Amino acid sequence: MKNLLRKRKNQSQTEPLDIQISLSNKIDENIEYFRSIYTNCSDVVIRPFLIGGIIPAYIIYIDGMANVEEADEQILHPLMNTTVENSTEIMNMLENKIPVTNIQKLPTLSKCVDSISTGNPLLLCDGISIGYSFCLAKWEKRGIEEPSAEVGIKGPREGFTETIGVSTSQLRRIIKSPSLKIQELTIGEFTKTKVVITYIEGLADSNLIEEVHNRLERIKIDGILESGYIEELIEDNPYSPFPQILSTERPDVVCSNLLEGRAAILVDGTPSVIVVPTTFFSLLQSHEDYYQRFLVSTAIRWLRYLFLLISLLLPSLYVAILTYHHEMVPTALLLSVAASREAVPFPALVEALMMEVTFEALREAGIRLPRQVGAAVSIVGALVIGQAAVQAGLVSAPMVIVVAITGIASFMIPRYAMGIGFRILRFPIIFLAGALGLLGVMMGIIAIVVHLSTIRSFGVPYLSPLAPLKKNELQDSLIRSPWWKLNTRPHLTGNYNKYRQSPGLKPDPNKGGE
Repeated sequence: MKNLLRKRKNQSQTEPLDIQISLSNKIDENIEYFRSIYTNCSDVVIRPFLIGGIIPAYIIYIDGMANVEEADEQILHPLMNTTVENSTEIMNMLENKIPVTNIQKLPTLSKCVDSISTGNPLLLCDGISIGYSFCLAKWEKRGIEEPSAEVGIKGPREGFTETIGVSTSQLRRIIKSPSLKIQELTIGEFTKTKVVITYIEGLADSNLIEEVHNRLERIKIDGILESGYIEELIEDNPYSPFPQILSTERPDVVCSNLLEGRAAILVDGTPSVIVVPTTFFSLLQSHEDYYQRFLVSTAIRWLRYLFLLISLLLPSLYVAILTYHHEMVPTALLLSVAASREAVPFPALVEALMMEVTFEALREAGIRLPRQVGAAVSIVGALVIGQAAVQAGLVSAPMVIVVAITGIASFMIPRYAMGIGFRILRFPIIFLAGALGLLGVMMGIIAIVVHLSTIRSFGVPYLSPLAPLKKNELQDSLIRSPWWKLNTRPHLTGNYNKYRQSPGLKPDPNKGGE
């Protein structure tokens, strides 16, 4: 222990701890070590007291992270007012008579430091080479609210919080089966962030869960502050503009994916939960698709696909047609567009790029500004700048209309990460349209389709079930079939539990009252 103390004094305080050394049975040596660790840490309390008025002991905790009132009542008061003669009696009392639900015995210095860092008070006694950690962590946390980025007309109104214990309890409240497994890891040399893998045993393929474990365990990093860190470190194709992992703040969305055999990864400190594997069509689905009647959901889903193409291709089609393919436009419309562009000094390509960049800047400004003024700035900015640009002759009125329709179409994409991918790809396709016309647009579309066909998400083809074709699974991708037809789960990887409901659930009007 003395050699360890000398080593720690010479060690930089910024270096992470990796000390698997057992505690000493001499409390002075242990306390000297902890004082050296927590130098210049005014929020760390190292409080000495006597057990039974005889045996020296210390309780160590971080102010603001530990429940001090419970520690005083359940730990200090019983120990200071008991009658003990030796360390054996103290150990017996700690293990059998302290009214705290979870008490852990920690034999090493590093485990003791980790326990203190999570907010649990640590008890050290003279003559005992074990530290006792009491599960009495307590800190301020945000209440459960509806996710602002995933609002809906119908469905649950609650979202995940930054506290991982609250988030896992929300999953447990929905899926009450003991088959819901929750496995914990710690990632980050300094942050020691708690990361949880959850899945339903019997539905998720064991090879998928093993692959998730392997990808997480290989992460060696200073800290994890948000699930986006992990998402970028475990995805299959990091250079793709398309997300290969589903991110959501809704417990019902996570549970629906777990029931299909997927796995979810929860990260302490963020409400965003990532789900693997995912597909292109899954990222274009909304939670409300399954809460409304199937005819309405199917119509909205097709509308979403249509506006997805509009958001990607409309500006480039406008540039290609005006630059190279005038014969495709009716004469009356062509004369109207030509009259509006008569005073514009820029070609259609430059005009489109100017307006698209301005629109994207206004959208990002609206997001970063305070909520009270963000929407007003976006709307007023778009109206004022658009009108002023048309009157000044910098852009034509048809181009303003095209950019406005494109912006509205991009808002139809339910997943923000997927929408960003298409927003990025819009610009190279505009360049291709300006250089090669419709041929360039087709080349861009072919390149995107080829790219989508080559990427995978944890072994699952990204365009599944369309490529490779799985006819039985098309009923929940291109359309949303009624629930009484969705008898089977999607086949993701390896072995899977095929059936999720019994057949013959279709309502029979002839037996409605029987």
